[in-house]
Amino acid sequence: MLDQFDRSIIDILQTDGRITLTELASRVGLTKTPCAARVKRLEADGYILSYKAVVDCEKLGLGHVAFVQVKLNNTKLSALEAFNEAVRHIAEIEQMHLIAGPFDYLVKVRTTDINAFRLVLGEKISALPHVAHTSTFVSMSTVVD
Repeated sequence: MLDQFDRSIIDILQTDGRITLTELASRVGLTKTPCAARVKRLEADGYILSYKAVVDCEKLGLGHVAFVQVKLNNTKLSALEAFNEAVRHIAEIEQMHLIAGPFDYLVKVRTTDINAFRLVLGEKISALPHVAHTSTFVSMSTVVD
């Protein structure tokens, strides 16, 4: 069960994963040792999964974002598992969500430009197991990330 200290630690680490343990402890109102123990427990219990850098994808040349709706021709568990496993091998797929609605998956794809996206869609996504149909929506700008 999480208490107010645990929740505060999580909130702070979500916005600043590089904060020092001393600063974190000070901000949540604990001393360093119990704060460190709580962070270790939150990691061990799976509340904190990882730490990562948030990068500027535009500067890295990966500014093209498209969202692809994917409809499968089979939604039995084995088909979903086969699709899920195959998708993990496509580096350009940044996120994927199983959706309750008129299509099965919503896939976020990040590439260098529209031509690179066209290749990813045509050669990789469309070739995945059980894909029946795709619809694409190209992002013009990111408002909230």
